[in-house]
Amino acid sequence: MLLAIDVGNTETVIGLFGGDVLADPDGVGIGRASGERGLSYHWRLSTSPDRTPDEHAMILTQLLNLEGLDLREMVSAIAVCSSVPSVTTQLRRMASRWFGDIDITVLGPGTKSGMPILYDNPREVGADRIANAVGAFDLYGGPSIVVDLGTATTFDIVSAKGEYLGGAIAPGVAISLDALYAHAAALRAVELVEPRSVIGRSTAESIQSGVLYGFAAQVDGLVERIESEMGTSNIIATGGLASLVAPHTKYVQHVEPWLTLHGLRIVHDRNHSGDAL
Repeated sequence: MLLAIDVGNTETVIGLFGGDVLADPDGVGIGRASGERGLSYHWRLSTSPDRTPDEHAMILTQLLNLEGLDLREMVSAIAVCSSVPSVTTQLRRMASRWFGDIDITVLGPGTKSGMPILYDNPREVGADRIANAVGAFDLYGGPSIVVDLGTATTFDIVSAKGEYLGGAIAPGVAISLDALYAHAAALRAVELVEPRSVIGRSTAESIQSGVLYGFAAQVDGLVERIESEMGTSNIIATGGLASLVAPHTKYVQHVEPWLTLHGLRIVHDRNHSGDAL
């Protein structure tokens, strides 16, 4: 089974592909997520740049143990994409120490993704953005726009031919809220849930309305501008806040919580099955 690890700046998402598929996938409000194909187990952790290789191995062992699985027996390959260089290094060391006899893919510069990268400098494109683009094109074809609502809000565009064209990057929900609380002394942290109405009747509801509907409007506004250049596209949302924000947008058609893992699995297969481009 393939252990796929997506390291974000805030959270790390881990998936185990192979065997039985998820019997009760998470509800995301807009259809069923196609990227769950072959995904048997998944976990979400806080990202810590200070974990050692042995600590990573211990955490993975414990997670699988909770499901009654043995890490060394179940995992036959590992694929990693990471936005945190220090964690990438530690995961490489973990794989070398504990899994030296299995196939390892670390998505990054030089990895064969099977997708032409038409960025001015392809090495600047984050590994998670490439995985999202690969996964989206596999599931929905092109042209496609992937909206990743994570630490940053990113928009990644795939052409009808399956080329990565580029995108847009904006501060994410968490970053924006942290800045708001840090620079507005009278405002306090609130739970990010849907308020009773767009017109907030308390400070908490006003923040909730501004963040939830404001980011939904940002998604719609950028999608409109991108489609004015690209034409009508498939709109796919992913990331930790996708299921919260996407239902309030006009244009998001699909929510894929595991899109990055799905794309990472495809890249791994292309590098270890002889069909890499």
